[in-house]
Amino acid sequence: MKTPKKNEQELSKAQELAGRVQAKNEDKGGQFMDWFEDLYAGAKEDADLIPWADQEPHEGLVAWMQSAPKNASPQKEAKALDVGCGLGHNALFMAQNGYEVTAIDLSQSAIDWAQKRFSKSPVTFRQADLFKLPQDLIGQFDLVHETYTIQALPAPMRPELFKAIVSLLAPGGRLLVISRSRPEEVVPDGPPWELAKSELDHFIELGLVEVSVTEFEEVRPERVIPHWRIEYEKPC
Repeated sequence: MKTPKKNEQELSKAQELAGRVQAKNEDKGGQFMDWFEDLYAGAKEDADLIPWADQEPHEGLVAWMQSAPKNASPQKEAKALDVGCGLGHNALFMAQNGYEVTAIDLSQSAIDWAQKRFSKSPVTFRQADLFKLPQDLIGQFDLVHETYTIQALPAPMRPELFKAIVSLLAPGGRLLVISRSRPEEVVPDGPPWELAKSELDHFIELGLVEVSVTEFEEVRPERVIPHWRIEYEKPC
């Protein structure tokens, strides 16, 4: 049974909690990234308290799988990585579509939670820091999927994040990025920080080839949110 997206009241409650957790982390002098672990641990396995957890694969990923079969359908033993996997729904969907999936998240609590929820799935869930990637992940993946991780981090942190994501790709591998979008002239007020196309073009500067750009809207009960879905390829 499909779980509906959070309504505005549920989302507002989750966002308020996330804001308090982030502020508390700042007050105690923690690193910016620490608040993700604090939020997942404090939620005590209540997904309604995680703002971005809709408990279903993101519609942008589902649409890509459905609309680009030649690109999305894996060859035998194709390896995929889900970046910032959270509770694991995108990773599970990728595995259901034939990929050998590794799913990583900074938060150990998120990983433990995902493993518990999907204990019978073939997904390999593991804790990993994108800024300190384990060597065995570098250059290993035919598909890297990223939804909402880039937009969750402030601009000064993104150059290293882009490099880390690119480093995960095997030659000829594909990168699928899904994020909230904004016009170039709009100044975002986050988190999350909606991304302009020029910001995502940094992947091209790092040597990837842009394969497709799709603009779409995520329709929620009380609002419509514009998004990017961009596919890149790493040259062989």
